Amino acid sequence: MAGNHVDLDDIQQNQTEVTNEKLRALKGFAGKLISIIAIAMSIFHLYTGLFGVFESILQRSAHLGFALVLVFAIYRPTKKAGKEKLHWYDWLLMILSIVSYSYFVFNAQEIQSRMSYIEQLTSLEIVLGFIAMFTLIEATRRVIGKTLVVLVFIFLAYGFFGHFITGALGHREFTTMWIMDHLFYTTNGVFGTALGVSATFIFLFVLFGKFLEVSGAGNFFINLSVSAMGQYRGGPAKTAIVGSSILGTISGSAVANTATTGAFTIPLMKKTGYRNYFAAAVEAVSSAGGQIMPPIMGASAFIIAAYLGVPYMELAVAAIIPAVLYYLSLFLQVDLRARRNRMVGIKKEELPGTWGIFKKGFHFLIPLVVIVVMLVGGSSPMKAGLYAIISTILVAAIQASTRLSGKQIVKALDLGAKASLETVIACAAAGLIIGMIGLTGIGLKFSSLIIELSGGILLIALIFTMIASIILGMGLPTVAAYIVQVPLTIPALIELGVTPVAAHLFVFYFASLSAITPPVALAAFTGAGIAGSEPMKTGMTAVRLGITAYIVPYLFVYGEQLLLIGSASQIIPSVITAIIGVIGIACAAEGWVLRHAFWYERMLLFAGAIGMTIPGIYSDIIGVIVLVSIYFLQKTFRKDLLTSSNSSNAKEMSS
Repeated sequence: MAGNHVDLDDIQQNQTEVTNEKLRALKGFAGKLISIIAIAMSIFHLYTGLFGVFESILQRSAHLGFALVLVFAIYRPTKKAGKEKLHWYDWLLMILSIVSYSYFVFNAQEIQSRMSYIEQLTSLEIVLGFIAMFTLIEATRRVIGKTLVVLVFIFLAYGFFGHFITGALGHREFTTMWIMDHLFYTTNGVFGTALGVSATFIFLFVLFGKFLEVSGAGNFFINLSVSAMGQYRGGPAKTAIVGSSILGTISGSAVANTATTGAFTIPLMKKTGYRNYFAAAVEAVSSAGGQIMPPIMGASAFIIAAYLGVPYMELAVAAIIPAVLYYLSLFLQVDLRARRNRMVGIKKEELPGTWGIFKKGFHFLIPLVVIVVMLVGGSSPMKAGLYAIISTILVAAIQASTRLSGKQIVKALDLGAKASLETVIACAAAGLIIGMIGLTGIGLKFSSLIIELSGGILLIALIFTMIASIILGMGLPTVAAYIVQVPLTIPALIELGVTPVAAHLFVFYFASLSAITPPVALAAFTGAGIAGSEPMKTGMTAVRLGITAYIVPYLFVYGEQLLLIGSASQIIPSVITAIIGVIGIACAAEGWVLRHAFWYERMLLFAGAIGMTIPGIYSDIIGVIVLVSIYFLQKTFRKDLLTSSNSSNAKEMSS
């Protein structure tokens, strides 16, 4: 970072070095063959984006079939496996994937027109279903890791043997044919909504990012962000927060936004000193927050307003303060992490000139404008992604230095397909889990059960509703996760005295957070794929960074002033105390105020912060006393404990 610009090639090289442990570097015939398959995958999605998607089973099975072939070629089965050679079992898995998923592709219309669960599957169809399941689970192990595989097996075991469980958690017995029918011959399992989202606009957004990267737009955006924010500590991460909040509120997809902006922000954060999992988590949390950020809040805001029967802008205004608190907490944690790791800003004279960079690459903003205009105008994200790719090719031709040659276009098609694999496999594996939840009815049972078990106590009902929202949101777009909850838990919350707008936003918040909440945290997994980090570690870090979002919904249920409901004399003090409380939460989560915070200081910080956020004068007074006491304690003993703080910092940076 000491030069006059940031080179994207250096960032990509560092990223490749990190992810090399999992990936092969195929050469010769095998390498060319796999590149041809990757390019074919990209062309398939461009075709469907231009002329319309095929029926669900065909579109999604082709999407997953392409991905599985690429996974078994690119991802090594073990760390000891060679990096430049495919083994016989890799070829076998590729052939099995082609055979099984080709059956779904070529028989998609017949599969979708059959009477599911009534018309018996043939023995061949059952066998093909098991082969498809086996290849998917093995691909999940290679790409995502063992944790998600274990979770898949748990839900599969529950589906096959849950009828032996007595009580409310048990279910009726399902035959093997019925289970395979549900998982692979309907759109309720693997080929469900999660994979459908991946097979349409998410892929095109990933491909769009690669076209920007190949065209040189990556250098433009990164250099522009560094020149504008580089002088501040943690500048790249702060840039990611601002940019992702803006794009995320427009797209409404945490995963797509993570894939698009993360292609630039995550490598830059890594280059400036952030750990790979932390960088990925920052981008995922920033992108997930875009769904709760007014004015657009993705497509979900319009649906919520329709359910409530209120004007759209009324809902947008109500959501302002919770969204600000969310991003304030994230911004502070990023800043505190930079302070903990002693990151310093770059000297102004070492930074590239902002205006000079802007003049050379401002035309790369046009594809982003195209996305904004099309999404605001009501076009589908898939169309927006497609026309953004086309506009990237056109605007890159404005200057000879950025004009894309045929070879570069082919390269972008190749890289785009390979970059999508983490998301494709995560969505497909989530489909196995979602399928079992839907077939056994455990999701609906769980939602009904938690309301009954609350015994009429609002806090308990809210906690259970939060859990249900996150579980039902696993692998689903926020819109779908929210809609599922509307008839299940929201009426119960309203009956317990929660106002309709607070009840709907409560469920919506936690449906949004499912994108960063393990075990199926698709936005975090997407960020991990870009960063080359361990997915579950990234997901847990995302939970910590987004900690405020898990608390704020409770606050606006008990204190509607945070939804700007009430008089100014009620709203202003509530907002101020909530801001102070969020500052305390951020310090407690990061473990830093003026120096390293010991465990008891963090506990007191968190307790005092919660006191500030709870409505009421007495809780505010207690909260202020606790937070001020910790501040002066750290200030008084700051120098004496400097050695301890430095030791903790060194341990963190080496972890």
